[in-house]
Amino acid sequence: MSNDLSSFSGQIVLIVGAASGIGRAAAQLITSRGGTVVIADLDMAGLASLQKELGLKDKQVKSVNLGDQSSIQALITSVISDHSHIDALINTAGVVGPTNTKVEDVEWAAFERTVTINLFGTVWITQAILPHMKTRKYGRIAHVASIAGKEGNPGMHAYNTSKAGMIGFIKGVGKEVAAEGITINALAPAVIRTPMNADTSEETLKYMLGRIPMGRVGEPEEAAEMLAFMASKACSFTTGFTFDTSGGRATY
Repeated sequence: MSNDLSSFSGQIVLIVGAASGIGRAAAQLITSRGGTVVIADLDMAGLASLQKELGLKDKQVKSVNLGDQSSIQALITSVISDHSHIDALINTAGVVGPTNTKVEDVEWAAFERTVTINLFGTVWITQAILPHMKTRKYGRIAHVASIAGKEGNPGMHAYNTSKAGMIGFIKGVGKEVAAEGITINALAPAVIRTPMNADTSEETLKYMLGRIPMGRVGEPEEAAEMLAFMASKACSFTTGFTFDTSGGRATY
């Protein structure tokens, strides 16, 4: 066992949303640091290519629908059955939902779907994994929220709501489990170069990019570095916090 607190040697790390973007970069990075990753997503083709790239066993690849509580519970049960425990959870899954849409024009079904996947999914997977972490008196949970949850983006009302809700939820849980060896934190990226943003309108992307002092989008690898710290033993005295990866857009 390594004494390097940034090492994941001997650790089981569940990464949800690993088929592409930030989740994929996190899986690559944590594997390179000695961790045993379990990758989960709805995009099984994306997972298959990552499995081949990283040389993962079949039991390290799982299907999950973050918008379905029973699917999430089945995922956690399966990972515990296969690996006996989960040291860290990194949740990068999510949807953008409606963009460039006036609040009065948002279709409720689209709003509800966005909140269900992003916010309810975060709650459900946290509820499912915490009892296992409490038993071992150790755990790291890292959820990807968004700068939109801090500042709000016009025309992205469902997304703003879901990400702000995630941040509020994580603040409370962090305090609740603080004395149990478990930390839970959020990451708030600005625009990151991922397939997820392919569905975001050009007008909305232009708005968001114009508010990043560095004048560029972030790279998945940059977000993954932050997530790797949040999921590591090194993140031992920070919980309920929202880390920034926004190129200077948010400085609090």
